Amino acid sequence: MAAATSSFSPALTAPPSSSSAAASKTYSAPSSLGFSSAVSKSLHPLRARATRAATNGSALGARMVSVPAIKTPLSLDFETSVFNKEKINLAGHDEYIVRGGRDLFHLLPDAFKGIKQIGVIGWGSQGPAQAQNLRDSLAEVKSDIVVKIGLRKGSRSFNEARAVGFTEESGTLGDIWETVSSSDLVLLLISDSAQADNYEKIFSHMKPNSILGLSHGFLLGHLQSVGLDFPKNISVIAVCPKGMGPSVRRLYVQGKEINGAGINSSFAVHQDVDGRATDVALGWSVALGSPFSFVTTLEQEYKSDIFGERGILLGAVHGIVESLFRRYTHSGMSEDSAYKNTVECVTGIVSRTISTKGMLEIYNSLSEADKKEFEAAYSASYYPCMDILYECYEDVASGSEIRSVVLAGRRFYEKDGLPAFPMGKIDQTRMWKVGERVRATRSAGDLGPLHPFTAGVFVALMMAQIEVLRKKGHSYSEIINESVIESVDSLNPFMHARGVSFMVDNCSTTARLGSRKWAPRFDYILTQQALVAVDNGTPINQDLISNFLSDPVHGAIEVCAQLRPTVDISVPADADFVRPELRSSN
Repeated sequence: MAAATSSFSPALTAPPSSSSAAASKTYSAPSSLGFSSAVSKSLHPLRARATRAATNGSALGARMVSVPAIKTPLSLDFETSVFNKEKINLAGHDEYIVRGGRDLFHLLPDAFKGIKQIGVIGWGSQGPAQAQNLRDSLAEVKSDIVVKIGLRKGSRSFNEARAVGFTEESGTLGDIWETVSSSDLVLLLISDSAQADNYEKIFSHMKPNSILGLSHGFLLGHLQSVGLDFPKNISVIAVCPKGMGPSVRRLYVQGKEINGAGINSSFAVHQDVDGRATDVALGWSVALGSPFSFVTTLEQEYKSDIFGERGILLGAVHGIVESLFRRYTHSGMSEDSAYKNTVECVTGIVSRTISTKGMLEIYNSLSEADKKEFEAAYSASYYPCMDILYECYEDVASGSEIRSVVLAGRRFYEKDGLPAFPMGKIDQTRMWKVGERVRATRSAGDLGPLHPFTAGVFVALMMAQIEVLRKKGHSYSEIINESVIESVDSLNPFMHARGVSFMVDNCSTTARLGSRKWAPRFDYILTQQALVAVDNGTPINQDLISNFLSDPVHGAIEVCAQLRPTVDISVPADADFVRPELRSSN
């Protein structure tokens, strides 16, 4: 069956205002910020310079990066008959969102019209959170829609699902294939590698005109890599929370006291066979507790998401704190102080400040001497970080990284006469043992010191990731959520609570694999290039600093901050909402 005309329309130019958009309030950056266009007039072009680094292949020799945001971001519009669409202006670009909140739960029956059963397939990072949030939201409005968990026979996750109220007796827990066949909306939340190995069987079990829901665009990337597409007799949508599953559940529960608390989500409509897809996607996002939902495409989502996990969200932040910890201890700093001035600095005061006041506040709060140290770190780290980020993005976009994930998943089991190689531990070096000691004596509310060099490296990484996504045409909503909000509001609090493994290994298999693969790359390039440049007295690139201070992304972040819930995620060391194997009792 051919796909019907979708209510979701990507456009290469700003979309015309619709009645729903025109009637809604427009939010934009305060005029005092001076960000009236995509490129601030005060930004300085970075001209090519012949440097010694350029002759030996170093990323520090790269000076051909122009002013930000030359490529116009993809503009996306959508129509909804159930929810209120709002227009926001981010760095001179109009974008469209839907705000969430528990006061909208009464609209869920209309959004899910025609759906009698939602099948949640899988019980990994996202499955437990999304299933419980959907069930609780629908129960709040006394909906008779059934949320049913589908698991493979013999799965150990049956007991986990039963423990939170899903049972065979109530018809809310059962076999994966029976659940797929009987569901009107199938949320496919098994690992990406499992999706790649089982998609044909999944498609064959789905009912005609049912809806396939994804929380990651990985499957599209895999299908594209083998020259295939989704069946034409089903709708395909995505709702992608910008945070790990435990964060999605934790903030939803915390938000029971304050309307609107949760994790932002992107949504996409890839295929719409009957015109319902957009409202179903938005209903799904609202039911998860998303404070706001922004539109993307399935292809843009998987490129930015897989890339972001390997960048500042997980892999890169792990790599830079390992590199800096060694540097500080080798320079004579005590181990405890080195941990506080790397990990605690990034996950505590830096993340909290960026979350509530933005990156510029980090810089502006420093003394003049500390600003110079920040600038030295930023100038030396920006291009080495971009070097690895650029490579990573292209590996994702080309399908190479997707193929790597699929193959890695198959190496978890014995085959071809070779042993199984499951993921190893990532918190066994000295610094993470020191971290256990530091946290044991840390007072409540201690956000750690603001070390200017550490802050400079971290902010340089964040800005380099923003620039790569901007050059690749991603929307500001996607850029800010994948590079800033998810980092400081969802993920770093987990590393602050119990170290790097507690952050990384609460995420999806794809994210965990990517973090392990790319973290050493960032560690290596900072150690071999950025830190050497600082020690050699390489002059600060003042154009880089000027561009950072004038970048329009700061105004866009401020707009997003106005949409931020007032609730900060609370991650106690004995958290029971995380993966079972990571609970402190184990």
